[in-house]
Amino acid sequence: MSEDFRTSYESNGYAVVPGVAPAPMVQHFLAIVCAQLNQRPDAYMSAPRVNAKPAYEYYSYRHHTTMGLHWGLTSRMVDLTGKRLAPSYAFFRVYQKGDVCTVHSDRESCEHSLSMPLGYCDDIVWPFEIGERRYEFEDACELQKADDFGDESSKEVMLNPGDAILYQGCNYRHGRTIPNPNRWSAHLFLHWVDLDGPFKEWAFDRQQFPPMGDFKFPETVSQQ
Repeated sequence: MSEDFRTSYESNGYAVVPGVAPAPMVQHFLAIVCAQLNQRPDAYMSAPRVNAKPAYEYYSYRHHTTMGLHWGLTSRMVDLTGKRLAPSYAFFRVYQKGDVCTVHSDRESCEHSLSMPLGYCDDIVWPFEIGERRYEFEDACELQKADDFGDESSKEVMLNPGDAILYQGCNYRHGRTIPNPNRWSAHLFLHWVDLDGPFKEWAFDRQQFPPMGDFKFPETVSQQ
């Protein structure tokens, strides 16, 4: 699968990854997140960014279960792309009914991006759309967010929970221009950079992690 996938990914800017996460894992993961967000809903509700309505969302820095899933998928993405990837960040969002995701391109940390739906409340697949034109990063940055792709051709990709699309987020515009048909839908966006590429300094999204410590055992434990 890897060679065909890489050829499609390099030539088209995207490729679909069916069942990147097994259904039971997706369901349990979403149940954990839902329970945590419902405990403090105000802490996770954000004003619209590329979406039109307020949404529940968070970065993986705030949620170590999400970070673990993201980092755990890195070896799979390395195998699929044939590149020496490092994770940058992951992002979780729950869209409301009637919401859209405006057409846009992404920042440096999103050189290689994986969009994966985790659940549709009413079991209606909400299409992911991606443009067919490749932009140099500097040119993509000059483009404004838009309600549609204009005169650029685009593709609709239908993803069930656990399926994903891997795409070059810095170079291809993408979004969801059809209003969300579900009362809510939950999505996870996972991003990587190529350690041999132009955005390698964005590995781990330039987060400052604590230095490696030392494991010290209590005196009572070490004597046993």
